[in-house]
Amino acid sequence: MNRRYFLKTAALAGASTALAPRIHSASANNKIVLAVMGTNGRGLDLIKGFMGQPEVEIAYICDVDDRARAKGMKQASGGAREPKGIKDFRQALEDKSVDALVVAAPDHWHAPATILACSAGKHVYVEKPASHNPQEGEWMIQAARKNNRVVQLGTQRRSMPGVQEAIEKLRSGAIGRVLLSRGWYNNSRPTIGHGKIVPVPEGLDYSLWQGPAPERPYRDNLIHYNWHWFWHWGTGELGNNGIHSLDICRLGLGVDYPIRVTSGGGKYRYDDDQETPDTHTVTYDFGDKSIIWEGRSWHRHGFDNSAFGIAFYGENGTILIDGSNYRILDPKDKEISKNSGSGSDAPHHRNFLDCIRSGKRPNADIEEGHKSTMLCHLGNIAFRTSHAIVLDPKTHHIVDDRKAQALWKRDYRRGWEPKV
Repeated sequence: MNRRYFLKTAALAGASTALAPRIHSASANNKIVLAVMGTNGRGLDLIKGFMGQPEVEIAYICDVDDRARAKGMKQASGGAREPKGIKDFRQALEDKSVDALVVAAPDHWHAPATILACSAGKHVYVEKPASHNPQEGEWMIQAARKNNRVVQLGTQRRSMPGVQEAIEKLRSGAIGRVLLSRGWYNNSRPTIGHGKIVPVPEGLDYSLWQGPAPERPYRDNLIHYNWHWFWHWGTGELGNNGIHSLDICRLGLGVDYPIRVTSGGGKYRYDDDQETPDTHTVTYDFGDKSIIWEGRSWHRHGFDNSAFGIAFYGENGTILIDGSNYRILDPKDKEISKNSGSGSDAPHHRNFLDCIRSGKRPNADIEEGHKSTMLCHLGNIAFRTSHAIVLDPKTHHIVDDRKAQALWKRDYRRGWEPKV
């Protein structure tokens, strides 16, 4: 994990970019060959999902934890080929036969891994949120466009037929002019307690786990999930799950960037090490319409008796989306239409693979993914600064606010600064 190896990898990545055609599949049997990075949680689902697609081969299982890597290898067994288990995903980027990298590592890895993969001529399927901070999202778009790569964000509801149908109904005027959308996510998470600095567990390369993030001592309540609740690595519940509803809220309203963002809430439930809010409400003003998002990590009951949901409020009714299902209500709340759709991720995976072959932009192209992720970042910045955030309508950057602007980007570990 030294600077010399990083520079060597970057040089190899640049060389492969020069040789790579726009859309390629280097395998002899014209399969789309994947490497999967991060296989402790969501990565296992992605392995299973992509293995269900007929033309996919998984060549590498990449994880810094021996136990997680073993889980990934087991999940990938029985496929068209036996994958190679490696700690460092950059080794897979050196393999010309690999077509795409699937990124399911922690949030602080999403952008740096995507940028390196694009520079190496690989397409990328990256889990949500797109980035750890706004600057990284802008770099990801630049990397995708510069290298002509397909980059799909894991906001899979964009590809679910039921959700797509609901958005079509919305746009066709089923509930008239829509002025407000609401998204919510509720859960009953336990406390993470107060962690202690302890020796790194055997089999975990903690230095590589930290990667681009400035080094911090290992604590016993951090890995593999609680990093979500620390600003140094995660983006809180807003970036973890809020993005799924915010993405569809934004899609339905047809909006890109807000002009003003306000945030309220706090960490109320437990006395522990969590830094991100467990009770959070954010309002996004787009000038002629708004989005409201609400999240609670300690109480499951949500709007319309749903822990997760999306609502659109129009002059002539309401559209409610729960997972992949939707209902349409008239102005008096009488149900006039509904549809139950599949909640499978398969259409999203299929869309990514089809775009690799066609060169088209995917349903959750990184530019759209960045816009939705920006809503999460702006909500968190408003929370952390305790005041409203105002954006320039032309640049979509924060204006006249040094405290907020300081959170637009982050510091990086020496030698890990992303380069496009």
